Amino acid sequence: MSTMTGKFHKTNDFNAIVLERCSVKVYDPEVKISREEMTEILAEASRAPSAVNLQPWRFLVIDSAEGKAKLAPLATFNQTQALTSSAVIAVFYDTNNVEYMDEIFGKAVELGYMPREVMDMQLQQVKPYYAKISASELRDMNLIDSGLISMQLMLVARAHGYDTNPMAGFDKEHIAEAFGLDKERFQPVMLISIGKAAKEGYPSYRLPVETITTWA
Repeated sequence: MSTMTGKFHKTNDFNAIVLERCSVKVYDPEVKISREEMTEILAEASRAPSAVNLQPWRFLVIDSAEGKAKLAPLATFNQTQALTSSAVIAVFYDTNNVEYMDEIFGKAVELGYMPREVMDMQLQQVKPYYAKISASELRDMNLIDSGLISMQLMLVARAHGYDTNPMAGFDKEHIAEAFGLDKERFQPVMLISIGKAAKEGYPSYRLPVETITTWA
């Protein structure tokens, strides 16, 4: 059987993207996502919000047979997703992301997104804050931001016609170094498998709004 490549049907339909999304465990292993399209998906996902726009997320895209073989023993509880999906995206956050603060703010001014005086005012406020923030507070902030982009990534993938599954069951202690990353700097958040479902995911029960909402 020849390998299937190319883009699947894209959609802007809100219901199809959000309300019909479900976690898929088994994918068609013949379906491949080109690195060009994967780059588009990641770029679109990267429009997610983050604290002070510092964008702490980092992606490791595992799409080769060699990469998947390396990942498999680290994802014991998610073997099927790891081995049959088009790719597995490991989402990390960069503990040194504040190093990009000047670049991010400077580019915003250069591109006309922000007046220079606003940049100067914000940097005067933000730099002292980040200089004294505790490691646990920074971790909490980075985890929230990484969660935001992870959800956006799954919705963008759905808009491109692909299915996904977020996974927390993997060896967080060793995944960074297994792929040559600095394990102290890059902290794992989750794995996201992406591809075309070979077996549809199951619908799931959601608690009613009355249970999860308090009005004030």
